[in-house]
Amino acid sequence: MQIRHFLITGLAFISAFGTGRFLMKNLSAQTAGPDDFGKKERCAIRMVIAFRGLSPTPEALSAADPQAGLAPLMSSPEFMEKFARFVNARYNDEPGTTVAEDSAYHLSLYILQNNRPWHELFDGPYDVQRKGNGQNQAAIVAQDPNGLGYFRSEPWLLRYAGNELQGLKLNTAYRILHNVVGLRLTATTNAPGADVSATGRQSAACRSCHYDGWYALDKTAQVLSRVQRDGDAVSFVPPDGQARPLLDGAMIADDRGLVQNLVQSENFAFASCRLAFNFLYARDESSCESAVFDRCMTDFKKTGMIQSALAAIAQDASFCQ
Repeated sequence: MQIRHFLITGLAFISAFGTGRFLMKNLSAQTAGPDDFGKKERCAIRMVIAFRGLSPTPEALSAADPQAGLAPLMSSPEFMEKFARFVNARYNDEPGTTVAEDSAYHLSLYILQNNRPWHELFDGPYDVQRKGNGQNQAAIVAQDPNGLGYFRSEPWLLRYAGNELQGLKLNTAYRILHNVVGLRLTATTNAPGADVSATGRQSAACRSCHYDGWYALDKTAQVLSRVQRDGDAVSFVPPDGQARPLLDGAMIADDRGLVQNLVQSENFAFASCRLAFNFLYARDESSCESAVFDRCMTDFKKTGMIQSALAAIAQDASFCQ
């Protein structure tokens, strides 16, 4: 009896083990290889969360190729809202004190909704206007042949007018360079009694940013309007119209010439792809991602659309690895 019991138990074990091997083999067949369901499902989750900030639908989870379904994601209201908010956070250090001060948000959303080229965010014929007051205040994007993206919108001009002693808009100059081509500078804190005039800015500690670099903030600000204050009232005096050598030699006379030179530069495409990388990865690109970044710049320059930059990154195989 003991021997028989052992044989029966042994057969049961062999049977169970064999069944287990069969189940594992079938499970492995489902999950192994480049087209396995688990990988597709994870890719769908990543794509939908990255672009819409929502959980994927059953249809998205069952898609044969989640990366091929990018166009509907980028045409969704959720993506447009998410990306416009992201852009606004990148182009401003903090939220505006009024709705209209967040001009980058309102115009970014308009650009996406109307499928316009990305450079129009900076040089397009628009004006972001303030409507109403207090809690009823709103912002609208209006067509304006004299507009310059959101850079001539009054709420934005007032926000970044700065406080330079002679009305030179150093803050505005930096914001234009920062937003269009990604220039990053760190402002130093002045010691009490420090000379903050043009003479003081020519000192060794300051002149590299204000006078010597290709961006030379003091020189760049010379082609912008100047701030004129009368008590609490603020107005802007047009520049003198004199063309000056800026951006490594370009002759520029006003803010339009400045912005147009910037958006036509290689730096603009680079900054746009870095913006796309940060939206999708929450970081700058790494050296090992140079091929993807180069493809992003190539595609962006072909179409001028920020969607092309995003697609070059999100449809690369590495995005869903």
